[in-house]
Amino acid sequence: MPIRTSIWKVGANPEPLAESSMREEQLLEQMIVGAPSLLSEEWMLIGRQEETGLGGRIDLLAVAPDGSLILIELKRNRTPREVVAQALDYASWVDSLRPEDIAAIYGRFAQGRSLSQDFFRRFGRELDEDSLNESHQIIIVAASLDASTERIVSYLSDRDIPINVLFFQVFAHGNEQLLSRAWLLNPARTQVSAAVVPEGPNEPWNGEFYVSFGNDSSRSWEDARQFGFISAGGGAWYSRTLELLAPGNRIWVKVPGSGFVGVGRVTGRAQPASSFRVHTSAGEFPVLEVAKRASYLRDLPNDSERLEYFIPVQWLQTVPLDQGVKEIGLFGNQNTVCRPTTPKWRSTVERLKDRFPSYDT
Repeated sequence: MPIRTSIWKVGANPEPLAESSMREEQLLEQMIVGAPSLLSEEWMLIGRQEETGLGGRIDLLAVAPDGSLILIELKRNRTPREVVAQALDYASWVDSLRPEDIAAIYGRFAQGRSLSQDFFRRFGRELDEDSLNESHQIIIVAASLDASTERIVSYLSDRDIPINVLFFQVFAHGNEQLLSRAWLLNPARTQVSAAVVPEGPNEPWNGEFYVSFGNDSSRSWEDARQFGFISAGGGAWYSRTLELLAPGNRIWVKVPGSGFVGVGRVTGRAQPASSFRVHTSAGEFPVLEVAKRASYLRDLPNDSERLEYFIPVQWLQTVPLDQGVKEIGLFGNQNTVCRPTTPKWRSTVERLKDRFPSYDT
């Protein structure tokens, strides 16, 4: 059933706000360029109205923290099904973009600016040309969606095509207009679909999850080993994929720069730092009272988007950072959690089982 939103005035006799429409078709695009967080707090806009060479222009182009691109198509006066077809066509153009092409697009969007420098300022990490545009997402922005188009988008997503729809509805409030938004699908699902680029044909997922654990001032691998957890935070893009994990899942953990450092089984769902507790020899305590080797974003206790989230893990085998498994050809990805379907992941797990013989204890 297509998503619709209602907004009500709060009071003893609540009144619904009347649905309205944008006065100008171009206004939403202008609003997004002026405030990109309308789409996502985790994306950086890099292009607008870019010629594709396919008989049209892509409305907006953005980049995610892992270097993947986000193709954004606004519905405007087209039917939703036409927008889906157009977006899929444009995706073939995005897929072919080289790093120098993307830098040129950004140069036209933000004249005199450097993509690599602005990427570092925005995300706090270097832009790796090898990972730039390894994958992409397709985002359709619309005020409404008919049932058949919703079925098409869901069908494509179920087959790991990273496509989603963001609904914007306008409501009248006196002389003002209010804007609401809602996703058709869980954004984590789209992010994960875009996270892995198959090397060769897809193959069935082997049931093993990959986890990237950032060991830095914000979180500590030694704390994670000692107290039995993985964690992520600093933005929805980093913590959202924790939602994929459920009790019983087996995870293989890699610390960037150190290699694979552990294998374990998930024993619970993701929880915010404020409510997550761990077991110690002296009893059970809130994690922030005993995990002292890092900050775990303690200064963001009420920011649901950026605060640290934790998942409890029963470790089957771990090693210190200086003993991490680093070999040529092992799988890697910058998303916190992903469910790879590339042959490289299967071969990586088989090799890791030799290095972590207690993986199934």
